[in-house]
Amino acid sequence: QVQLVESGGGLVQAGGSLRLSCVASGRTFSRYVMGWFRQTPGKEREFVAHISLTGVGTYYGDSVKGRFTISRDNAKNTVYLHMNSLKPEDTAVYYCATSSRMEVSASGYEFWGQGTQVTVSS
Repeated sequence: QVQLVESGGGLVQAGGSLRLSCVASGRTFSRYVMGWFRQTPGKEREFVAHISLTGVGTYYGDSVKGRFTISRDNAKNTVYLHMNSLKPEDTAVYYCATSSRMEVSASGYEFWGQGTQVTVSS
């Protein structure tokens, strides 16, 4: 069992930046691919980014490519999502999750955090 707690969300103006953090419990953090997803009401959870076990491999959804950066610190059991050049359409609840593979589908992720709200005003 892995517990994930996201933080760092909030209200920001368009063009601004935020850094989300996701802290995992337990000693197995470095064994998991970590992903970020986001969701708005009435829509399916959207893949944002994921990062490999060592942090060398990353992959991004088309809507955030070039603006968001995912990173991880295995010593701190933490994965980050650095979000730059934010747009109103980035407004969503952001979730981190664990997987055993570099998946882009939410169904491929096992443990999920409770989410953190990001709101981008125009």
